[in-house]
Amino acid sequence: MVEDERTIAQSVAARLRAEGFTVDLAYDGPSAVAKARAGKPDLVVLDVMLPGFDGLEVCRRIQAERPVSVLMLTARGDETDLLVGLAVGADDYLTKPFSMRELAARVHALLRRVDRAGPSGGHRDETPIVVGDLEINRSERRVRRAGVEAHLTPTEFDLLVHLASRPRAVLPRERLLAEVWGWADASGTRTVDSHVKALRRKLGADLIRTVHGVGYALEARP
Repeated sequence: MVEDERTIAQSVAARLRAEGFTVDLAYDGPSAVAKARAGKPDLVVLDVMLPGFDGLEVCRRIQAERPVSVLMLTARGDETDLLVGLAVGADDYLTKPFSMRELAARVHALLRRVDRAGPSGGHRDETPIVVGDLEINRSERRVRRAGVEAHLTPTEFDLLVHLASRPRAVLPRERLLAEVWGWADASGTRTVDSHVKALRRKLGADLIRTVHGVGYALEARP
């Protein structure tokens, strides 16, 4: 848990410990990177505004060393900040003020996805997906478009696999939230929108079609 406001940090840590997690605290950018390197956490809850250097730089540095799920906390719902956070490797975000119940639910959902993607994730179909010039290697969790590899976060990868498994089919935002994020309600549709924007930026604006008021479809290209 990385947050410079100690009251917030300690409250979040107390709630997550009550949920059964082991929690370490950092209050600035440099110590967050050092603790992530030493402790190798399963997940980082990371505030954007930090002393030393900000949460975006923390996320960039820790993701460069090893993949780790990151839940970013932002004080405002500014779309630019959110997209930058997703671009440097964040998997999800919460806008302050947030409820402890919602934060705990997001943490559990993120870690369930990590479990599913790991070596003990069960007998999943790992056959590569090829849609036009898009190639998704599910066993290696690698993506190429027109032969060029793109670096995706775990959430971006899972979202792309869901869309690519049903090319041209329109998948509602609520269904994507349930199947990719593991959310039982539809309160986070903006999260889906932000991740789709990140995928378009990394793989091309023509890859995913918006069906206004409904959801998204992956377009097959020759």
